[in-house]
Amino acid sequence: MDKKHKTMLAIAFIAVVGIAGLWNVDFSQGYLLVSELLEDPDKYVGHNVNTMGTVKNGTLDVSTSGISFMLEDPEDEAYEVEVVYTGVLPANLAEGAGLTVSGRMVSESRIEANKIVMGCPSKYSE
Repeated sequence: MDKKHKTMLAIAFIAVVGIAGLWNVDFSQGYLLVSELLEDPDKYVGHNVNTMGTVKNGTLDVSTSGISFMLEDPEDEAYEVEVVYTGVLPANLAEGAGLTVSGRMVSESRIEANKIVMGCPSKYSE
């Protein structure tokens, strides 16, 4: 095998590894604020969404059937959406905590989450 064939084989191998590595990566959309979802909810109902916000105080309900809470927009508390999640209880889930949610928006005011990622707690306090 000459140098040209080895180079082409190496490039093909790198391309295959790159494609395999990106196989399950979702490039469809970034994270939206709750207010962005609710400005035109019909656009997102029935689709998978990624959103971020904070758990509204007084709404966190953890039971054997799942977890539910109201997710507030961090910039405008007037915007909120109900989140229902039946997976494993995330560590540090608490009222007022920042988090991101991925799941299906089933109505104009409800998301059935399949993934919740907690925000990093701040090391600094005011």
